[in-house]
Order: sequence, then structure tokens, then C-alpha cells
Amino acid sequence: MMKITFLGTGTSTGVPEIGCRCRVCTSADGRDKRLRTSAIVEIDGRRILIDCGPDFRAQMIHNGFTSLDGVLLTHEHYDHAGGLDDLRPFCARKAMDIYAEENVAQAIRTHIPYAFGDYVHRRGLPDLALRHIGLDSFDVAGVEVIPIRVWHGCLPVLGFRIGDMAYITDVKTIPEEEYAKLTGLHLLAIGALHKREHPTHQTLAEALRNIERIRPRQAFLIHLSHHFGLHEEEEKTLPEGVKIAYDGLTVFAD
Repeated sequence: MMKITFLGTGTSTGVPEIGCRCRVCTSADGRDKRLRTSAIVEIDGRRILIDCGPDFRAQMIHNGFTSLDGVLLTHEHYDHAGGLDDLRPFCARKAMDIYAEENVAQAIRTHIPYAFGDYVHRRGLPDLALRHIGLDSFDVAGVEVIPIRVWHGCLPVLGFRIGDMAYITDVKTIPEEEYAKLTGLHLLAIGALHKREHPTHQTLAEALRNIERIRPRQAFLIHLSHHFGLHEEEEKTLPEGVKIAYDGLTVFAD
């Protein structure tokens, strides 16, 4: 059985947003407190991290995870890759495999060059092994991963399918040919920034249209901004089988 833990479910600014006093940012409901979007997939004793944002350290401490078998990066934006330096405790014995498209890998090398090459022999630095991926399926610790091309405005981004679960975060459009990779899902996590039109992210309405087309058994909305609304109120308006993910939520895809 596959277990998915939503480490963070917020957009790039997190929720609450600094300086904001709106109903969501001042909510006492813990489900309205959202770190930057990330998740861990556990299957057959293996543990795979999807995205490693700037809240990674706090997410690991809060959830008690002490081991990882690999990291999948959807794209290079800071809220999805800004926590790679904090992988240090996870690669103390061997390099941590980071799976990313070539352009994303290049951005990572530029951002933290000390994690590669001769630098890694200096004690205490992160030791990262970049594994270039494309749109062909690949293996992470014996687990098959199928990349899914989506578009974050004009930026190419990857979603990932593992077994009967698919995880698609920053997305505005999905190419027609990629829908074939999303058939027969038991669980779909998909971005739904808020309700207003946005040039690079799906609105709630756009996400619901994609969910209706893909028809997973269950769907969870992620990468939410404070403009999305209060968890308790908004979840009551959703169709059957669609829920709002929140930080720390654990679900199963069987």
C-alpha cells in the first residue's frame, strides 16, 4: 500500500502570508497554516520526496522523517528547490539522488555549487547526485516513476505518477498527449491556487475540470494561496471525492 504525506500545501509565500491580516491568514484552524508545497511518498519500505522547498527542515522535524531514498524535483523555483542544502543529514553516508530535468539540474548547480564536485569532500556539506530525467519512466530505489509534462505558464514543469497516484503541483495547462498517463488513478494531487484567473496557475474551476476529466477515485487540492479561502468553508463546496489537502495530512492509495 502506498502512503502519501503532504508536508506542505501552500503557494510560494506560504500561508499566513507575511503582513497579511485576512480571514485565512489569521485563522485559528491549523488546516489554514500552509508551508510551501511538498510531499513524501512511501511504498514498499522506500521513501521518495517530491520537491524540497525552503520549509524542508521544519517539515522533516515536525513529521519525524529520518531517511529518504531519493528526491524528485518538479522544477527549479525556490519554493520547490530552495531546501536542498538541508538534505545534509540525509546524505551523510552516501550522496542523495536528485532527479530533475537537465535545465533544472543546471539551475541547482548554479545555486548551490558547493554540493557538487571537489567541494563535497569538505566535511558537513550536502552531497547531491543529480540524475537527469526526461519524459521516459525511470527507477528510484526500485520504484517506477512516470514523468508527466505540464506547463506552469510558459515554464515546463514535471508532474509524477507513482503506481496509481499522480502528483501535479504548479500547473496551468496539461498537453493533450499527457492525459493518457493519468488514467486509472486512485489518487490525484493537483494544484488549485485560488478562484481568480491567474497566468501560470490553475484556478479552482480549472482544477475541478481536470479532475472531472481524469476521474481519479479521490483528488486532493494543493499549492493553495490565502486567497483560496478558509479550509472548513471551501471544502463543503467541493464535489464528492475532492478534498483540500493540508499540511501533515496522510492518505493512502491502494
